[in-house]
Amino acid sequence: MSKPANTTSDFLDYASLLSPEEQSELKRIREYLATEIKPLAEKAWDASEFPKDLFKKLAPLGTAAGSYPEYSRVQVTPHSELLAGFIRIEMNKTDPSFAVAAGVHTGLAMGSVAGGGDEEQRQRWLPDMVDMSLIGAFGLTEPEGGSDVSGGMRTTATRDGDEWVLNGAKRWIGNATFADLVVVYARDTADDQVKAFVVEKGTEGFHAEKIQGKISLRTVENADLTLTNVRVPEKNRLQNINGFRDVAKILRDTRGDVAWQATGVAMRAYEVAREYATTRVQFGKPIGGFQMIQDLLVKMLSNVTAMLGMVIRLGQLAENKEDTSAQAALAKAFCTTRMRETVAWGRELFGGNGIVLEYEIAKLFADAEAIYSFEGSREMNTLIVGKNITGLSAFA
Repeated sequence: MSKPANTTSDFLDYASLLSPEEQSELKRIREYLATEIKPLAEKAWDASEFPKDLFKKLAPLGTAAGSYPEYSRVQVTPHSELLAGFIRIEMNKTDPSFAVAAGVHTGLAMGSVAGGGDEEQRQRWLPDMVDMSLIGAFGLTEPEGGSDVSGGMRTTATRDGDEWVLNGAKRWIGNATFADLVVVYARDTADDQVKAFVVEKGTEGFHAEKIQGKISLRTVENADLTLTNVRVPEKNRLQNINGFRDVAKILRDTRGDVAWQATGVAMRAYEVAREYATTRVQFGKPIGGFQMIQDLLVKMLSNVTAMLGMVIRLGQLAENKEDTSAQAALAKAFCTTRMRETVAWGRELFGGNGIVLEYEIAKLFADAEAIYSFEGSREMNTLIVGKNITGLSAFA
């Protein structure tokens, strides 16, 4: 009598590293995502429209509270790095677009306030951001600058008494069309250093226009921002951001998050491909019984298993508060590359059906392209790791 098929994408059972309490919490989150969030995903992606009540639906998950328990209005148990990582996996298995929107708010915007603000600013904004009654965005990249904004930021900030005057443009800013708070990074014209400013919704001179025609993460409302003599009070300048090195600390953490995200996308691609292979019948039997299909599935599973091993070790290092800048860069470069390969194999397995949104693999295939590109390209992350292992900088 043959054994039943092993249907899990966590082939080495890495989730068993979580405590029983964490496993129970992950199960609760997985079930909530499946019933409350997943049904919204396909329609929103196809229409390229962000569900306006999504954050209200995400709030009961408690992911922001678990990340910032000291600013939560309800008592919560802090999430370990491993649990937080597995939650990111589940979010991305549910829908990468929704996961990115949530990550912009929790990781980039809240991370900027938590890491860059003083205690008064954290107390002013984070409790409302934790319960998602205030939604944040993160404005760093520019129309003419991606990875080079560290040394060539064009958006400027000029001190004028108790205010700062911001002028410039930003691009690819997720959530910015509806966000209550947008953290805008700008170059101080006095000392040429990067500073950060919280621009509140409705501020005069601030304009956000949704980027149209995307083929990837279509549900996310990325925006072009224009700032024309935008006045921000000094109390809204994040007091602990005094140069790009401070910004890099925030990006280090979120770069690791993207490695987890890529792992979740690859896992979901494997799951839908395995399910399809066992139910799609050709030549009188399920295609999963053919050698070439099994080869594709095993290659996909091998990638997923290697990616999980890398991000889990990264999480363990982060739990020990170690500097994981180079390790996060390596994980981002490796996992997004393997994700891209894995979703391509999944799309190949589906044949013609792989380009139809109904089968989900098409959406994963498209969304992988954006995840591969943001938070530093593979090439830029390679140079970060290269400097770490040689002691020599290849940056211009």
